[in-house]
Amino acid sequence: MLTAYDFPTARLLDEAGVDILLVGDSLAMVVQGNDTTLPVTVDEMIYHATMVVRAASRALVVVDLPFPENHLGVYQTVATAAKILKRTGAQAVKLEGGAEQADVIRGLVSAGIPVMAHVGLRPQTVHVMGGYRVQRDADVLLADALAAESAGAFSIVLECIPSEVAKMATEKLRIPTIGIGAGPDCNGQVLVIHDLIGLTSGYVPGFVRQYAQVGEEIRNAVTSWNQDVKQRTFPSPSESF
Repeated sequence: MLTAYDFPTARLLDEAGVDILLVGDSLAMVVQGNDTTLPVTVDEMIYHATMVVRAASRALVVVDLPFPENHLGVYQTVATAAKILKRTGAQAVKLEGGAEQADVIRGLVSAGIPVMAHVGLRPQTVHVMGGYRVQRDADVLLADALAAESAGAFSIVLECIPSEVAKMATEKLRIPTIGIGAGPDCNGQVLVIHDLIGLTSGYVPGFVRQYAQVGEEIRNAVTSWNQDVKQRTFPSPSESF
């Protein structure tokens, strides 16, 4: 699973064989330039998800429920999730939370809305958690994961937890686990696409492996174009009508 926020990127990821495209609320940080995921709105999630769905011919498209939608009660969460799926054509939503969100997950599933759960580090509660820290309480993490499964989640993201805890969760659960900073024993892995391809503008988490430096390539290309324009070597006669 990789994040996607626009049509051309989603099309490339889909063609490359990525199984799930996540329209993550991480767009608040990597696209909008915010310090946390909290500012992004439902309408902004819908705007980006619509583009991703247009590009996806084979991948499952999952959309994050932005803060604080899944804390407003079962009725409101179902209404918001239904709005997202109806307007975008996406197939599922993702929400942060485990045991304390079990009733919400159960309500969504009973309404016919597939749910991907998310436990461990939960960026929407970063202020309560005291920052972006590894979550190490194995009992709480396993209880959250099992509660999400029991409520009907079809898969679960495990973020920034010790590898041994992620392995235990994966062995105990019947639904797939998708890790991010959770070691190699999960059923799948997810990264923010900007981190994977080197299109970041600052801090890169320690669990990221960068497979390209697209940001540097863009900078070099634009620098060369800028110089050619100023030196009047672009456009050339062959590039003119």
